[in-house]
Amino acid sequence: MQTTGLKIGLMGIGLDAYWEQFEGLRQRLEGYLQLVEERIRKIHPTVVNAGLVDTVDKAFATGSRFRQEEVDLIFLYVTTYALSATVLPAVQRTKVPVIILNLSPGPQMDYAAFNAMNDRTKMTGEWLSWCSPCPVPEIANVFKRTGIRFYQVTGMLQEDDSCWNEINEWVEAAKVAHTMAHNRLGCLGHYYSGMLDIYTDLTQQYAVFGGHIELLEVDELSALRKTVAEKEIRERIRLFQDLFDVQPDCPEAELYRAACTSIAMELLVSKYQLGSIAYYYKGTGNTENEDTISSIILGNSLLTANGIPVAGEYEIKNAQAMKIMDSFGAGGSFTEYYAIDFKEDVVLMGHDGPGHLAIAEGKTKVRPLGVYHGKVGKGLSVEMSVKHGPVTLLSVVEATEGKLMLLVAEGASVAGPVLQIGNTNSRYRFPSGARNFINNWNAHGPAHHCAVGVGHIASRIKKLGKLLNMEVVVIET
Repeated sequence: MQTTGLKIGLMGIGLDAYWEQFEGLRQRLEGYLQLVEERIRKIHPTVVNAGLVDTVDKAFATGSRFRQEEVDLIFLYVTTYALSATVLPAVQRTKVPVIILNLSPGPQMDYAAFNAMNDRTKMTGEWLSWCSPCPVPEIANVFKRTGIRFYQVTGMLQEDDSCWNEINEWVEAAKVAHTMAHNRLGCLGHYYSGMLDIYTDLTQQYAVFGGHIELLEVDELSALRKTVAEKEIRERIRLFQDLFDVQPDCPEAELYRAACTSIAMELLVSKYQLGSIAYYYKGTGNTENEDTISSIILGNSLLTANGIPVAGEYEIKNAQAMKIMDSFGAGGSFTEYYAIDFKEDVVLMGHDGPGHLAIAEGKTKVRPLGVYHGKVGKGLSVEMSVKHGPVTLLSVVEATEGKLMLLVAEGASVAGPVLQIGNTNSRYRFPSGARNFINNWNAHGPAHHCAVGVGHIASRIKKLGKLLNMEVVVIET
């Protein structure tokens, strides 16, 4: 799995003509910039601070520095009035999204104290230290006309939780965008034949998310199984028994097969430095491959719980969605509609195959299945529900002309009876009701799979979409 190496560019802006005119103004504004840097570093430690940029020459130098440092995002802190000509070169050369921080020193000026000053020069200097809103329209105009993507945060330097929560979400979204840009997605096997909705243009996935896609053969995984030592298998079985609620009717032979494949999958992940996986293999006509693919669920559940989400049925788009959710710290489990409970007004959703142990309600059960429905083979499977409480659904949708978009909905995982069939299964309630939610979700043409994570994170996903230049649709639930 790729770890984030996100770099945040930070620059303050001002006008050099002011410094000789207004004593102490520059030092005061630099103090504000220092405060912004300290607060951003508490969110993410790697900040490239270019200081107070107040001339065209400094703007060009800042652009060069940001490019050399490979910053992923620029926070442009507007301290006072500044010429757009001293801003544009820095961001134009860097070619990354810009967040304009329009932050006042406090909730309001002390009007009485200000007007009681008997020195007009000092009064102007004081006013200029509160003048951050002044150049923002000018900067926005120039950014619009020159094609620079920018977003705004308006608020206060301190004692403004709403403002700083928004800044925090921008940083989180930038981390996820960076993770996706460096992620290696392994595609193991082939599509489930006939599921036309899950087919996708891999080059378009590169175009939007970046990263790398490795096409893998099940034969290689089968070969890796032969290298696994008996001791490793026994240790993995003990790990299964510790992490899972292994049901008494699970045969020892099936646990043995699953343990062997689990270790082999980790070897495959290590070899190709994978951060996510989509897999499916029909598995007929080759005994070794069928043995491999029918014993893969427990190991893939472990990978999913450890930051390497695994999507079944070769659902590449959903592997991307799961990686996004997991990178936000929300989990990201593979799911689809199971049924509708009209009496309780809930949607039942789940899937066969791997589940995300870290977001399970209680301990995940392991059950033996005599048949994998719609698939070849039999073996062990996991049964879990997502933690009760707020959840977010995410689908990477391939729309008309191959364009990718993000489809999002917020709801709640609720208690109640689920189908005890050895699959993941949860009950979800949406404010608009089950019937309206399903109609609204399906109207946007997603594939039948999606990712589910804990918490309500639609606002963060919307920011990620802006950083990736993707359309984001949030279903009004």
